[in-house]
Amino acid sequence: MTAQAFSQGTQARVESLEGGEVNPFDAPTDIKAIVFLFTSTDCPISNRYAPEVLRLATKFAPKGVLFRLVYPDPADKRSAILDHMTAFAYAGATPALRDPNHALVKFTGVTVTPEAAVYAGGRIVYHGRIDDRYVDLGLERPAATVHDLDEALIAVLAGRPVKHPVTQAVGCYIADFK
Repeated sequence: MTAQAFSQGTQARVESLEGGEVNPFDAPTDIKAIVFLFTSTDCPISNRYAPEVLRLATKFAPKGVLFRLVYPDPADKRSAILDHMTAFAYAGATPALRDPNHALVKFTGVTVTPEAAVYAGGRIVYHGRIDDRYVDLGLERPAATVHDLDEALIAVLAGRPVKHPVTQAVGCYIADFK
């Protein structure tokens, strides 16, 4: 995995939607895992996954899992993100962050939207797709047969290692603008 473990002083800094820089790993002490779900306002694959992301966030929030949407496209301004969150029912369901400088993108090693990076116990425990619904760009199954993110979170909460800690996500590439 190219993603890094985090420790005090090494965290990537991102922007809150309220404005200002924040540490994306700051969380209440009862949080057992943080899921960074990278998404985009204009990626059709990301948008099709909104119901599944909401289902997972609702299922795991009471168990101590914090979902954070991360918008890495520098063109996605606050107003566009808020509109997107409202249109796809994310508003009020999960917090969102902007990563216009790709600090968290680089830190986690994600390359597409949607893609998840799960941290627990100070280290990355899962990195990859939400499920196997998309086989390739333009090639979608009628329904997922493997629910990777769901299974990873179940394992983390049970104190077990994630069976497949890295999977290949299919989605819209995150452009490296520098």
